[in-house]
Amino acid sequence: MSATTPETPTKLQLLELLAAIGTAQWRDFAAAASHHGLTSTQAKVLAQLSGPLPMRALATLLVCDASNVTGIVDRLEARGLVRREPDPTDRRVKNVVATDQGRDVIRRVREEMQATHGALDTLGADDSATLYALLARLRPGMEKDA
Repeated sequence: MSATTPETPTKLQLLELLAAIGTAQWRDFAAAASHHGLTSTQAKVLAQLSGPLPMRALATLLVCDASNVTGIVDRLEARGLVRREPDPTDRRVKNVVATDQGRDVIRRVREEMQATHGALDTLGADDSATLYALLARLRPGMEKDA
C-alpha cells in the first residue's frame, strides 16, 4: 500500500477502485467493439451469449426493458451475428443464440482490449492468481440479484 492508503482500505476506497477499474474496462470494451461496428450494448449482448438465452433474460442482464432488446437483437441478427430460435420447452419464448460469426467477433473484441490487456500484463503469475481468486469470491455476491 502507498503512504496515502491505510494498510486496510475502507469499503469506500474499495468501491471507488472497483468503479474506476470497471469504468476503464467498459471504455476499453466499447472502443474495441466500435472497431467492429458494434455499440457497447450490442457487444455486451454477444458477450452474454455462451448458450441460448431468452430475450427476457437478456433484458434483465442489460437492465433494460424487453422492447429495447428487440431492436438490439434485430440489428445483430441483420448482421448475421445472432439468430432467434424458439425455446424447445416453451415455443412462445424466443431464445437468442450467437452464430459462429458472432462468437468470432466477440472473441476479437476481447482480444483487442489493449488497455485492459496492458494493465493485466503488469501482474506477475502470483498476483494474477490472487486477483482471480479474489474476484471469483466476490462474483457470487455481486451477481445474486442479477
